[in-house]
Amino acid sequence: MSTMKTVLAAVVVIATITLSAHPGSTQSSEEFKALRQELEAIKEGQGRLQKDVQEIKAILQGARAAAQPPPQVPQNVVLTLDGEPTKGDTSARVVLVEFTDYQCPFCGRYVRDAYSQIETEYIKTGKLRYVIREFPLESIHPQAFKAAEAALCAGDQGKYWEMHDRLFANQRALAPEQLAAHAQAVGADEAKFGECLQRGAKAAKVRKDLDDGIKAGVTGTPAFFVGVADGATVKVARVVKGAVPFAAFKEAIDAVLASK
Repeated sequence: MSTMKTVLAAVVVIATITLSAHPGSTQSSEEFKALRQELEAIKEGQGRLQKDVQEIKAILQGARAAAQPPPQVPQNVVLTLDGEPTKGDTSARVVLVEFTDYQCPFCGRYVRDAYSQIETEYIKTGKLRYVIREFPLESIHPQAFKAAEAALCAGDQGKYWEMHDRLFANQRALAPEQLAAHAQAVGADEAKFGECLQRGAKAAKVRKDLDDGIKAGVTGTPAFFVGVADGATVKVARVVKGAVPFAAFKEAIDAVLASK
């Protein structure tokens, strides 16, 4: 739009100069009058174009809002908690279970945008127990499965969450030969980690998470299930899918907190 205005201004200047060069010319006056009429028509068209652009923006914003799925209420979904990587008060009744993929760009976006807010408002305050389940989408993220194993191997040394954060901070460096350096960076014993990863000690655990996720209705990552703990399981009350804004998580978590 600024370019259009610049062009119009230039045309006016050129027309003025032209008339100044031929003072008193009837023909020039008529040409200038015609030019002014054309300029007015262009300005009017520009105004209509600006209005059309605003309407298109409004339509697109409405489409994005409509595409944002509200928290879902699942039917009879129960997930296990025993032995899963956990952050927060283990006695907290409300639990959020995340199915994640370390190579997934949307999972990375969630970690950067909403995760820290959930941690500050709910995990650190003792209101929420946070649990991770692995869900590497092998068909499109070939490095995700081994990265999930690496996080769990680091978890054997009490370094799961440090490795979790490290892997998401380095999503472009998840090749198998790079994982040992990440483990070393978070303080894991290199020999123990290497032995765990090399023999595939966590592969069966990752497969189980994948199977449980599919049974729960996970089709993509990240996927989140919020519910109330009952011993070693959680009965899911709300589902949030995708790297959505913090407000969507707040709505789901607060609803479960209010109902428990």
